[in-house]
Amino acid sequence: MFERFTRHARDVVQGAVEHGRREGARTIEADHLLLALLDREGSRGSFALAALLADRKEAVRNGLAEARRRGGLTRADADALAGLGIDVSEIVHRVEEAHGVGAMSGDRADRGWWSSGHPPFSRGAKDVLERALRTAVGRRDLPHARIRLRGGTLAIGDEHILIALTVCPGVPAEILADHGVTYGSLTRVLYGDGEAKAG
Repeated sequence: MFERFTRHARDVVQGAVEHGRREGARTIEADHLLLALLDREGSRGSFALAALLADRKEAVRNGLAEARRRGGLTRADADALAGLGIDVSEIVHRVEEAHGVGAMSGDRADRGWWSSGHPPFSRGAKDVLERALRTAVGRRDLPHARIRLRGGTLAIGDEHILIALTVCPGVPAEILADHGVTYGSLTRVLYGDGEAKAG
């Protein structure tokens, strides 16, 4: 599937791998894809993020970091556990007291522990990339969707990855929605409906 990605989408995937490597992550997660998108400039996805987030990119990064401290739990997960009498904040505090800040993030202290290549993509990250493909296929009939055919092959852009992040359940979708980046707001910015379009 990677051969179907535009240069910008490939850069996002490679950026996600770099974020994972720097963190010493065991797997590349969907939040690494979002971090890589936040780093981008000059692409359709980055223009859409800039239009919707303005100066709140750092707040999104902080939200992702806080979720990693909770072991990747969404607020909905934490609320469900609270309903069972489990205080996630207290658990995080006690684990970090005993093992250090970030102990629940799933990252390893001995960065680079994998034998070769990069850490594998998690099921959640794979779901985002698969959803990006379905999004590209679904937008094929729109000329302004910037889906190009290369020798009959559909091209997937970074905007499709961004849209997929808003619809796949998990921390990235929750944090993006907290900052007004939803499927609806993105499609309005990217594809129109009377508002300014990205790219």
